[in-house]
Amino acid sequence: MKKILIFGASGNIGLYLIEYLKAHLDQQEYQLVAVGRKRIPFFHKNGIDFCQLDIQSKEGFNALPSNDVWAVIHLANMLPARMEIYDPYLYLNVNTIGTLNILEYMRRAKAKRLLFTQTYADLGGYFGKETVLSNSLHRKLNYRGDHAVYAISKCAAVDLMEHYHQEYGIENYVFRLPNIYLYSPEKYYYVDGVKTLISYRYMIERAMRGEPIEMWGNPDLGRDIVYVKDLCQMIHLALLSERNTGSYNVGTGKMTTMREQIEGIIEVFSPKDKKSQIIPKPEKRNSMSYVMDISEAQEQLGYIPKYDYISYLEDYKKEMQSNRWEGICL
Repeated sequence: MKKILIFGASGNIGLYLIEYLKAHLDQQEYQLVAVGRKRIPFFHKNGIDFCQLDIQSKEGFNALPSNDVWAVIHLANMLPARMEIYDPYLYLNVNTIGTLNILEYMRRAKAKRLLFTQTYADLGGYFGKETVLSNSLHRKLNYRGDHAVYAISKCAAVDLMEHYHQEYGIENYVFRLPNIYLYSPEKYYYVDGVKTLISYRYMIERAMRGEPIEMWGNPDLGRDIVYVKDLCQMIHLALLSERNTGSYNVGTGKMTTMREQIEGIIEVFSPKDKKSQIIPKPEKRNSMSYVMDISEAQEQLGYIPKYDYISYLEDYKKEMQSNRWEGICL
């Protein structure tokens, strides 16, 4: 059987992806192996092999399978949203050196292809200047702020992948991710080291209680809101692609304005007899406005987003109400 190793399997995206791949791959041909720092009951309950590993440790890779490794999906990374105390070394040790460790493991195991999640912060220099983030834009980082070293570390990882592609023939697929929306019991992340309630979770909770929701800045600015299950679809398509390399924007190709975002949250989550009121706050800061150009993913992979904004919210609500993620460290 062809083994597919998923690094970062214990994280938010990893759990959704494993569930998706198990449902869409031929279980007689492919064997999923989850790799992560946290051993959780999810893998045993779903019949998924699990290897506990911190990708910073070269020695830990000796415990991984060495035969029939066909592909690696690399989701493991240190994010600004998970960093309570700023430590630039941690970005480099996890995102860059960790990727080098994975590439060396793949070279030894003669693995064929690597799928990697890059950040759209590699285009940070275009934010506020370009609304459509084209897949053909050249890398342009913003070298200031809390995301700078994070973006540098991820770009260095992509460069290492290209070296191993040209030197050893490892096929590379890079997915440029904006914020990926999904349900998780975790409601908080860190912004410059401050624990902060995730903004869309805040609006959803207010809508559920029928409380007013402030609409900041220009309500006609917006963003490309992509649901985790569409990301899973794109990764699955690339995994089975006959191409030997590719770099793709992840998104829907459509902008959802701030007004549409809040109206949608109220429509899906507010009680019918107690709808939240929208309070315009044009004096507050604008959100970053962008849309991801997904034409190459559509043309080369056959990717068609299945979730528009409302269907994403409806599925999110079902995931939340199911309680199936409670007790799992996402």
